[in-house]
Amino acid sequence: MTEVSELSKILIVDDQYGIRILLNEIFQKEGYETFQAANGVQALAIVEEETPDLVILDMKIPGMDGLEILRRVKKLNASIQVIIMTAYGELDMIHEAIKLGAITHFAKPFDIDEIRAAVRKELPISAG
Repeated sequence: MTEVSELSKILIVDDQYGIRILLNEIFQKEGYETFQAANGVQALAIVEEETPDLVILDMKIPGMDGLEILRRVKKLNASIQVIIMTAYGELDMIHEAIKLGAITHFAKPFDIDEIRAAVRKELPISAG
């Protein structure tokens, strides 16, 4: 009997459509199950329904900002790992996010290979 391994789930939260599509494609090709949200309300609904293993979260989102989304994600499920993306130089926001439990951050524009490596470190892809 072959064992079906669950795909690790990644939620991409960014109000910029192009970035969501780009990250979505990359991580689907890597073998992850991906979800996308353009705002905090969508993101939290997906967290409740799908319980992603990892959230890639942009900090600058209209409406509910990244820190508030991070707070609420951690309140819903503290085991969900969060990687944040910020504009260059937003140090206060980065420190606050790390305090709230984010594991690492990337400045935009980000290096695709760096983000891919950080995600692989958190969610190793099981071969086979």
